[in-house]
Amino acid sequence: MENETQSAKAGTKDWILRFVKGMFIGSGFILPGVSGGALAAIFGIYERIISFLAHITRNFKENVLFFIPVGLGGLTGIFILSFAVSFLLGSYASIILWFFVGCIVGTAPALWKEAGKKGRSNRDLVILVVSFVVATIFLWKGSGLFTDVPHNIWTWMIAGFLIALGVIVPGLSPSNFLVYMGMYKAMADGFKSLDPSVIIPIGIGGIITVFSLSKLMDYIFSKAYPQLFHFIMGVVFASTIMIIPTDYAGFDFIDYSACVLMLVLGALLGAWMSRLEERYK
Repeated sequence: MENETQSAKAGTKDWILRFVKGMFIGSGFILPGVSGGALAAIFGIYERIISFLAHITRNFKENVLFFIPVGLGGLTGIFILSFAVSFLLGSYASIILWFFVGCIVGTAPALWKEAGKKGRSNRDLVILVVSFVVATIFLWKGSGLFTDVPHNIWTWMIAGFLIALGVIVPGLSPSNFLVYMGMYKAMADGFKSLDPSVIIPIGIGGIITVFSLSKLMDYIFSKAYPQLFHFIMGVVFASTIMIIPTDYAGFDFIDYSACVLMLVLGALLGAWMSRLEERYK
């Protein structure tokens, strides 16, 4: 009886952990500079997401039960943040972004361990460095590639395509591109008001993209796991560098202290979630 109680408690903690992870991953769909795919990789469920999407009928029931709290958390994160993101990023952008930087810093050791679980060679380290440099340059120069576009069913499907890429390609922040295209605020407003003319085409574009590319990523994982994960690490580190705030106009001692506090809290949260992931994996 005692063992059953302990097992039930562990199952509840695991469910809550996956729900919280889903909330963070969902934040990658709506927070500029944050990648849902990178957060999925950091929290140790990226590979399983890709495998499930690539082989939808394999262990279907087990995978559905596993991803239910992740999906619910993701939807909750998107919905809640659609209300909060404009205010927080408008008034406290630098402080909030330091929290997300801290989360990635706290989970970096776990990501490094995951990347090397099937071995690590000098070639893998070269891939890490090259992907970091290339991703940094791309993210830095990417804002010049986009201009304002009209908002219609086709452009919202493109938005869904970009959001799905944020899951398939870790480190890619779809919200950044939507900001560049002038669609970000309208997307957040659409989520907040549950506007079907925004949500439905985004969903269609996302579903098409996910099922089109997941098999490719799963194949690469099966053939070159260390190389792909070190590539992912390089992109994750690059995206982290790019979201480090640079605007501190009007900051005083309290504001700087809040940035440090958010960085520390984020790192502690990331490290805690990594330890829980290792415990219940």
